[in-house]
Amino acid sequence: MNAAEVQTLIQNGLPGAQVRVMSDDDTHFEAVIVAPQFEGRRMIQRHQLVYATLGQLMGREIHALSIQAFAPSEQK
Repeated sequence: MNAAEVQTLIQNGLPGAQVRVMSDDDTHFEAVIVAPQFEGRRMIQRHQLVYATLGQLMGREIHALSIQAFAPSEQK
């Protein structure tokens, strides 16, 4: 897995989301996501939505994922 692949998976799972994924080693990733699906949801629910887009890759190909999840209304 690389950052571009993780980014594509998240974008496919959260249509309309703006996603930026970074990684220095292709096992630890940082993601910044702005998605309409996050409106009205708590942070844990937002993270669960992101994890659902990655399925069984979490803990395997993706060892760690740091997530910053925002609803569009929270952006300046």
